[in-house]
Amino acid sequence: MRLIFAGTPEFAAQALAAIVAAGHEVALVLTQPDRPAGRGMSLQHSAVKQVALAHGLALFQPPSLKDGAAQARLAAVDADAMVVAAYGLILPQAVLDLPRFGCLNIHASLLPRWRGAAPIQRALLAGDDESGVCIMQMEAGLDTGPVLLREALAIATDETAATLHDKLAALGARLIADALDRLPMPAAAQPAKGVTYAHKIDKAEAIIDWSHPAAKLDRHIRAFNPFPGAQARFAGQPVKLWRAVAVTGSGEPGTILTVDRQQIVVACGDGALAVSELQKAGGKRLPVQQFLAGHPLQVGQRFETASEAV
Repeated sequence: MRLIFAGTPEFAAQALAAIVAAGHEVALVLTQPDRPAGRGMSLQHSAVKQVALAHGLALFQPPSLKDGAAQARLAAVDADAMVVAAYGLILPQAVLDLPRFGCLNIHASLLPRWRGAAPIQRALLAGDDESGVCIMQMEAGLDTGPVLLREALAIATDETAATLHDKLAALGARLIADALDRLPMPAAAQPAKGVTYAHKIDKAEAIIDWSHPAAKLDRHIRAFNPFPGAQARFAGQPVKLWRAVAVTGSGEPGTILTVDRQQIVVACGDGALAVSELQKAGGKRLPVQQFLAGHPLQVGQRFETASEAV
């Protein structure tokens, strides 16, 4: 297959590496323009760009695909198919129509559940038992196209967005290589029932509301690990919570019930949350024992509620 590949983060980079390893000709790689990152705010290559450079692939980083010059560059490739994975730019109909077999998207959910930008986090927040990957024929609608391949996997009880991302990235890389080997292949229309939307994550969503049940806050912390990090406030200062489990316990929401070397147990609206890894602003992620050495917390003290934190 002569291909165009469009993607930006690590999820997409694994797929690109798998496609190259499968022996396909990747004639052009599209990725988002380099952007400043890190403390020095220097321009950083995307994960996909790093893979493309390592394999000597032609790169194209347009800010948009809506202008005629960008579309002419893609048309000149005369691609059999275009593979898209977490690219971050909208593909106009003119681009969708260019390749002989169209554009294939690697989507990290079991469509039609969790169409949209943040399917991994939304699945965890909702307490889904399973997730998966769909290889979808792209069309103008948001993740509405027919599905060529799908495969499910179970979500572990301690799954975080980071661990689920890695599992789905590996699964997506395997499925897209399989799909390309089998083109042309039939695609099944998505069912009309069961549609949900995985809206983009807003950092404000990461603020912990201690009035919620402990089981919900457990999912909250795992869904926002590693980005943007579930955030509580203590004594007016932000504290990120990275690891916790729901346990039995009761008290005024936000109140510290017990403290030991392994965990800090905090009362919730229903049950309690045993926190085992924390991070103060400007500090490092620390297990409880190390965190308490610099930031002693005591039974009876309270994390601020959502209303107090505003």
